[in-house]
Amino acid sequence: MNHSKLLFILILGICSASQAQVIAPNKHLAAIAESYFEEHITLDPLEGSGTTGEERFEDKLEITISPASRAKSHKLTQRILNELRGVDEKTLSPADHITYLVLKQQMQDQLEGEKFPWYLLPIDQYGGLPVYLAQFGTGQDIQPLKTVPQHEHYLKRLSKLPLWIDQAINNMREGIKMGVVQPTPLIISGLPSMKALTEKNIEKNPFYLAITHIPDNFSPLEKARLSGAYKKIIQTKLIPANEKLVTFLEKEYLPNTRTTSGYGALTNGDNWYKYLVKYHTSTDMNPNDIHALGLAEVARIRTEMTKIQASYKFTGTLTEFLKWQDQDAQFKPFKTEQDVLDAYEQLNQKITAKLPRLFNRAPKVPLIIQPEPELTRATASDHYNPPAPDGSRPGTFYAVIENPNEYRNTKMTSLFLHEGQPGHHFHIALQQELSLPKFRKFGWLTAYGEGWALYAETLGKEMGLYEDPNQYLGHLKMELIRAVRLVTDTGLHAKGWTREQTIQYMMDTEGSSEADATRAAQRYMAWPGQALAYKIGALKIQELRARAQQKLGTKFSLSNYHDLVLSDGVLPLTILDEKVNNWITAQQ
Repeated sequence: MNHSKLLFILILGICSASQAQVIAPNKHLAAIAESYFEEHITLDPLEGSGTTGEERFEDKLEITISPASRAKSHKLTQRILNELRGVDEKTLSPADHITYLVLKQQMQDQLEGEKFPWYLLPIDQYGGLPVYLAQFGTGQDIQPLKTVPQHEHYLKRLSKLPLWIDQAINNMREGIKMGVVQPTPLIISGLPSMKALTEKNIEKNPFYLAITHIPDNFSPLEKARLSGAYKKIIQTKLIPANEKLVTFLEKEYLPNTRTTSGYGALTNGDNWYKYLVKYHTSTDMNPNDIHALGLAEVARIRTEMTKIQASYKFTGTLTEFLKWQDQDAQFKPFKTEQDVLDAYEQLNQKITAKLPRLFNRAPKVPLIIQPEPELTRATASDHYNPPAPDGSRPGTFYAVIENPNEYRNTKMTSLFLHEGQPGHHFHIALQQELSLPKFRKFGWLTAYGEGWALYAETLGKEMGLYEDPNQYLGHLKMELIRAVRLVTDTGLHAKGWTREQTIQYMMDTEGSSEADATRAAQRYMAWPGQALAYKIGALKIQELRARAQQKLGTKFSLSNYHDLVLSDGVLPLTILDEKVNNWITAQQ
C-alpha cells in the first residue's frame, strides 16, 4: 500500500472539501462493493445470518470447506480484484478511496490466504461447526427461534449438518496424508463437547435445547409438530452423523495428530504464520519484533503491578502475590449466578453514566447481559455478541459462569469495558449505524476491533473505575495477558515453543492456574496470530492519541478523537494512522 499516496489524496480531499469542491460518490465502486458483499454472504450464509440478521439466510448452510465452495470464493475474489483495476483512484473522494483501499487489501489478503490449507483443520478444541450449530438452539445466538417459520428454518439448516461432517472427515483424511493435522491436545480437549452431541437420550442431547425454547404462545399442535420434527432429525440424522465424526476422530484422526504445537512445524508453516500475523495485525511487523515487543510490555506491566503488591503489604515474589490474589476468598464474593449478573448490571449502569464525558455519540441499540449457555461454558470465554442490524436483537455481553462461588471479581471492570461498552458494543453497534458499503458496515478486522476493545479498558482510568486497587490490578492483569500473548503466540508458532513451555511461561509470568494457562495456550495453538491483534491494535490507538495530544495541545478533544477513530468503522491500522494524521493537520 502506498501510504504517501493515500496521505496526498486524503489531504487533497480535505482541501477540496474546504473549497466546497465535493467529489461525488463513485457509483462504479459502490456497485463493485455491493456485488462483493451480496455474493460473499450468499457463499457463506452463516456469516450472512451473523452480520445482516436477514431471514433469507436462516435456513441455509454452505459447506465452505468443500472444494466447490472454495472454488466459488476464489472466482469471486479474482473477479472483484479485476473490477477494481478498472476504477480510477484519482477520481475518488476521500471516503471512496478508503473503501477502495480496504476492499482491495481484503481481496489480496483472501487470495494470499488461499495458498494455505486452512480447510484441512475444520475441528479443534471448540468442536467446530456441529457444536456451534447446537448452540443456536438456545435462540440467543444468530438463529432466532421466536416464530414457527424460524424453527422450520433452523430444522432445515440442521438437516445439512451431516453433509458438512462428511466433508470435514474427507478433509481431515487429506490432512493426515499431507501432514496438516491438529496437535493432539486440541482434539482430546474437544471430544467431550462433540460426544455430548451423540447422547442418545434425546432430552439430554444439546440439540434438544431447541425444543425447550419453543415459545409458550405456540399452539399445542404447532408445539407437537415441531417437537416431533426436532426429535426425528436428532435421532435419524444428527446423532448418527456426530457418532460418525467422533468415531473418526478417536479411531483414525487422533492416532495421527501431531506432538508439535506451532504452525512452524508444518510444511510451509513459517510462511503460513507470517501471513496470519499480517492478516490479524494489518501491519508488516515480523514475529521476532513482536516477540521482543511482548517481552518489553510484560516487564513494564509487571513493574506497575509491584506497586499494587506493596499496597497489600504482601511479602514474596510478584508471581506469588498474583497467585494469592487470584485465590483469596475476599475476591470471590458471589454465591449465585444471579449475583454475578447483578454485579455486571450495576457496573454497566455506572459506566453508562460516565460515557458522555468521553464520547459525543453512543449506539442506539441497547446492551444486555446474559449468562453463557451451558453447552459451551467449559470452553468459552466471556464475550460480546453483536446486535441484529434491524434492532430486533440487542448487543449482548455473555458472562461465562461455571461456578459462581469461584467467579473472581478482580477483572470484572476491565472485562466489561472490553466486551461490553465502550469496547465491542460501541465500535460494532455504531458501525452498523454508519453510512458505509455493507462489506464495511458489517466488516471485521481483528487489530482494529480487538485493539479498540483493549484500548477501551484503559478508559477505566478516565472514568475513575480503577481507584479500587483490586480493580486496577484486574486491569493490569488483563493487560498483562495481552502482552504475554505477543510472547507466547510468536513463541509457539515462530520459535518452536512447546505447549508445556507456553503453559509454564504463563503460570510463571501471570500467576495463572494450570487450567487457565492450558486453555489459553490451546487457544493460541488453534488460532495463530489472532491473539497478537489485541495489543498491537491498542498500542496503535494509544500512540495516535498521544501524537494528537502532543501536536494539538489545548485544541485536543478526547471525545472528538474517539468519535474520529470510530467514524469509519474497522480499518487496517495503516489507514487509521493516516486518517488520524490528516485530522491533526486539519485541526492545527
